[in-house]
Amino acid sequence: MDIRVLQYFLAVAREESITKAAESLHMTQPPLSRQLKDLEDELGKQLLIRGSKKVTLTEDGMLLRQRAEELVDLMEKTKNEIAFSDYDIHGNIYIGGGESEAVSFLAQVAFDLQQKYPHIHYYIYSGDAERISEKLDKGLIDFGLFVSAPTDIEKYNYIRLPMKDTWGVLMRDDSPLANKPFITAEDLWDKPLIVSHQASGDSEIFRWLGKSEAELDIVMKYDLIYNASQFVKKGFGYVIGLDKLINTSGDSNLCFRPLSPTRESELFVVWKKYQVFSRAAAAYLKRIQNELGYYENVT
Repeated sequence: MDIRVLQYFLAVAREESITKAAESLHMTQPPLSRQLKDLEDELGKQLLIRGSKKVTLTEDGMLLRQRAEELVDLMEKTKNEIAFSDYDIHGNIYIGGGESEAVSFLAQVAFDLQQKYPHIHYYIYSGDAERISEKLDKGLIDFGLFVSAPTDIEKYNYIRLPMKDTWGVLMRDDSPLANKPFITAEDLWDKPLIVSHQASGDSEIFRWLGKSEAELDIVMKYDLIYNASQFVKKGFGYVIGLDKLINTSGDSNLCFRPLSPTRESELFVVWKKYQVFSRAAAAYLKRIQNELGYYENVT
């Protein structure tokens, strides 16, 4: 399977038209159609439904699109690393992580490194632990920031960061619970709750709540707490999440109250064991270690 043909396929998927894709690729339609047909023959699957007005992907086509995007991204990442390997430190650094105040630490490290090596570029990907682990395992990112250690931490090297994230409840400042300095599990048993998609029945949050998901009033699940906060502002419910991610000062009508007993999550910068870093990524890791004054490495 030729990477160039995969790029052709992605162009058709993006344009939803073989004609428009051919124009964007600066080629004529017949050879593009032939390449796509050869790809379908090679895989033994129909990838495209060729309609009168647009081209759509079959289920197999949608799967190939996802994998092709990953392969093309990895190819471009590798080309950049090789192209810049003989020069002063250039290149790209790829970081993935969930929402955490610790991102500000990673940003400061990047800023400091940028002063010395201005030709380094950064790509930040957001996602839950499962998505970030998948990107790490496939070599699509260099580092992952995890709120609590991955369940399969033995697969990785890591640095445990000295800061921790505090769990609590984000609510309107006129909510009945806003007068309390801390929020207990019992306080939330009869409240409309907004929780992360990552929160499953056996997660730390549900263990703290002391009730199953079916016994609680879960009105919404979120990926990004900023989006969830917009619902909170309208009085939709109470978000269980991490501190310092949403501004609750000034004219904000929101407030944050920590959980009781206190719940904190450790933070980890993680990378694959036996990872061969680009010079840029290696410099970034060294800067993290120097900034912390120590490092804890799992090998």
